[in-house]
Amino acid sequence: MSEAAGRPDSATDWRYLLTTRGTVGLAMTVALLSVATAVVAIFTGPSDPYGPLASAVPTVVTEAAGFTGALTGFATVASAFALRRGLRAGWWATLLLMPLSAVQGLLQASPYSMPLVVLSLVSVPVLILSRHRFDAQLSLTTTQLAAGAALAGVQLYGTIGGYHLREQFDGIDTILDAFYFTLITSSTVGYGDITPNQSSEAAVLFTMSVLVLGVASFGIAVGALVGPAIQARISKTLGKMSDSQLQTLDDHVLVLGYGDLTEPIIEELVEAGLTFAVVTRDEEATEPFVAADVPVVAADPSDEEPLRRARIDRARAVVVATNDDATDALAILTARELRPDVRIVASATDRESTRKLHRAGADAVISPSQLGGHLLVRSALDGDSSAIVDRILREE
Repeated sequence: MSEAAGRPDSATDWRYLLTTRGTVGLAMTVALLSVATAVVAIFTGPSDPYGPLASAVPTVVTEAAGFTGALTGFATVASAFALRRGLRAGWWATLLLMPLSAVQGLLQASPYSMPLVVLSLVSVPVLILSRHRFDAQLSLTTTQLAAGAALAGVQLYGTIGGYHLREQFDGIDTILDAFYFTLITSSTVGYGDITPNQSSEAAVLFTMSVLVLGVASFGIAVGALVGPAIQARISKTLGKMSDSQLQTLDDHVLVLGYGDLTEPIIEELVEAGLTFAVVTRDEEATEPFVAADVPVVAADPSDEEPLRRARIDRARAVVVATNDDATDALAILTARELRPDVRIVASATDRESTRKLHRAGADAVISPSQLGGHLLVRSALDGDSSAIVDRILREE
């Protein structure tokens, strides 16, 4: 942070862009621009302000770029959500979609598509430089796999069957017509432009089967997709954060434990504008954090798994303040083992504990009671407490 201006300087801005949140935000911006410029291109047509591109690109290509640009934008939204979960598959999908968005922006030959082209091209090196932050493997449940297979199976069944019975339908001439018929029938849209011949019982029965199987497969697919979101909301209500919510943590301060010092620590972090996460085994203490959308893990801060969930591998610093020196020592040992290079600061109840926590691996240990006693005496004698603070911090 720039102390003079109170906001990030250019180097910090670039570093933030390479964080998980920055990359996800950039991908989402490209997605929204892709949809917006596609809609504009559809209604306004080509208007090339930078050369003979508009005249060189056929109108049908420009119109197709508009419609496909909207589809690419929605696909990028999905890939951005996958990025938010730290998925490697989402990273690959976004990396492939960015150049596609740039090409579609050029083919739209519109002055409004230039920001999309530039931002899409800028996103490619950002994604490459931040690739190490997206290493989670895509793990699908049995229900999700079954839902996907059922949905694909019904579409395949309807497309092949509709094309095979095309002479008994009004409106099916090609394989694309058969796919279109299957899609609108199974989704219960049913425009009525493709209908079975009433004289053909086979076509009528086939249409009924596509409708029943399609509705069932769509229902299963929606349940498989919405179910995890509902579960995440329930977990949040119960004071638990899902892994996808914790995945975006980056360059944050990790606070281990909840005690008398936690609230002042949190207030200082908020005032400094820093991102932070809390790990505490006090489940009641997690409720205000969850209500305020603060990442929190309700678990023992001396265990490895909670610290991994809170992304200690990306933390900029660790603050240990559990109100128990023994627990503090275990938490420090665990944090130091998982991140040998991270700075760890801890609080201690007395001078003896201060030495022990140093030996456990803390870079700095502060004793609030000792510091408070020195400050009270100095303030009572001459009112000057700044010198004693500097001296104690140097000793620690």
